[in-house]
Amino acid sequence: MESEVGLSGSGRLRLASVSPASVATGEVFEAMLSGWRDQQLARNLNVATIGARERVVRRFRSQTGAWPWEWLPGHLDEWVGELRSVEHLAHSTIRSYQLAIGGFCAFVCDPAYGWTSTCTTQFGSAPTQVCRPENTAIHSSEFEGRPGRRSLTRDELQDLFDAADDAVEVIRQRNRKGWVSAFRDATMLKVAYAWGLRRRELRMLELADFGSNPKAGEFGTYGVCQVRWGKAAKGSPPRRRSVLTVMDWSPEVIGEWVEDVWPNLEASDGAGLWPSERRPVVSEDRINAAFARTARSVGLGEGLTLHCLRHSYVTHLIEDGFDALFVQQQVGHEYASTTAIYTSVSSDYRTRVLRDALDRSISSATGDTKR
Repeated sequence: MESEVGLSGSGRLRLASVSPASVATGEVFEAMLSGWRDQQLARNLNVATIGARERVVRRFRSQTGAWPWEWLPGHLDEWVGELRSVEHLAHSTIRSYQLAIGGFCAFVCDPAYGWTSTCTTQFGSAPTQVCRPENTAIHSSEFEGRPGRRSLTRDELQDLFDAADDAVEVIRQRNRKGWVSAFRDATMLKVAYAWGLRRRELRMLELADFGSNPKAGEFGTYGVCQVRWGKAAKGSPPRRRSVLTVMDWSPEVIGEWVEDVWPNLEASDGAGLWPSERRPVVSEDRINAAFARTARSVGLGEGLTLHCLRHSYVTHLIEDGFDALFVQQQVGHEYASTTAIYTSVSSDYRTRVLRDALDRSISSATGDTKR
């Protein structure tokens, strides 16, 4: 039986088959989440992003013990205070949680969706926006990552790769099962650095994504990496880009994997470059674990993650004299300022740049072209 209490918008659509007297609070909350999910899908947002936001809203409701039409700004203040003091979450994580709660409140407070009138009729109170400028974090810094995240030095990078290779040899010498998986993990770390890839970009690679570069024949069939799963923005599909091979050792690394080892692990039902024993594509958790395990074995800090290899890629290209715009295009940054955040060149590089600049100034002033 349809409800005839003058409700409007999606509030009525979601509760049309339920009598007003029998509407349970949980049913209204679930209907709100369902409507919010549809709204985000209509904006072409990623399903994983929508799911993560929904989990935040559910967690907030559970922690406060109140329903959305009972929420107050104080509930958010208390919850965020606990997240910071007890769980010690990163600033960027706190801000993303607040954005999720604020987005949900904006949806249920929008008169076009009818939830304010629905809740007023059913429960005597309407939802309000609990995320206000006075109690939410602002994005005042270009970089919100943890201070421990940084580029690796070239020596640290070499130690990391050597440790990954040593792990493969240990397993092979002991005649233990799993050396192919260990070889895959070692190769993934090198490929992530060699082409400056994000975790998802690395995970979703296929052999067909590599091709030759007519202007750099020395790299053979691995002169270009076509990234098809780049970071999306504002509901757009994954952005694509072409990453030119710049490191002379990288074709040998990927070639050895593809030609000698990959056939031993390749899944029959997928073309993924990094299959696991049970799946056509290795999981993100396995990639994270491979980096963390190897980094720990060489004594690297706990704050470092796989993304540090991307930071290292940017830094080392700049140190090697590559043009900043070229590096920006290689890593797929829309703005040069983002690439600058990734760059943490060594003091030796800065000293060399300073010396070159001083020499040019002196030569220009004295007319000494030889200097």
